Amino acid sequence: MKRFTVFAIIAAFVAVIAGCATAENGKPRPITDAEKGALAKKDDLSKDALIGAVGGGIAGAAVDTYMDSQKRDLEKVLAPEIQAIAIDIQKVNQNNLLITMTSQTAFDFDSTTIKPGFYSTMDKIANVLIRYGKTHLTIVGHTDNVGAEQYNQTLSDHRAQAVNDYLRNKGILVQRLVFLGRGATAPRASNATEEGRRLNRRVEIIVEPIVAEPQNQAPG
Repeated sequence: MKRFTVFAIIAAFVAVIAGCATAENGKPRPITDAEKGALAKKDDLSKDALIGAVGGGIAGAAVDTYMDSQKRDLEKVLAPEIQAIAIDIQKVNQNNLLITMTSQTAFDFDSTTIKPGFYSTMDKIANVLIRYGKTHLTIVGHTDNVGAEQYNQTLSDHRAQAVNDYLRNKGILVQRLVFLGRGATAPRASNATEEGRRLNRRVEIIVEPIVAEPQNQAPG
């Protein structure tokens, strides 16, 4: 069977290697059986299995329309956050969406708990992602380069986990979710300035369409 995407599988594997998740009190807890089912079984995370979990993929010709419609709906409900530069939404790699949330709006300094004031924004995101259920979501935490490498890695892991847990608790299928932290390894700006470091402290949701396999033509 064909694998979903190389990135999603690597993300699942790295998340399992992290070996812990974040409880509400900020202390590590073991990954649950449900999370292990979505994350640890990288050898079984096939496109066919994912299509089955969401009740069928998107027909190839409809992917562009489906993802464009999803982007418009996200931009509509998140217009205040986009205007305030708390959320950014881009279309990348042809038909993927990249939702970026800044750390200073979603998390307090050095915290892995989503701010209560950000819940309404998370709810808006979750509601749209539930309506557009034929997508796979990879949640990635990032930090700036200030502080120890391992500390930043753990912080990014736990922030990605917090977003993952929030979306799952709102009803998004665990099979659609993968999370990981990348620490300071993937900056989008220079860490030499405070503005650059601010941009690098972020959590991203990569939204990928789940595309149906084309039916084989019967010999004519």
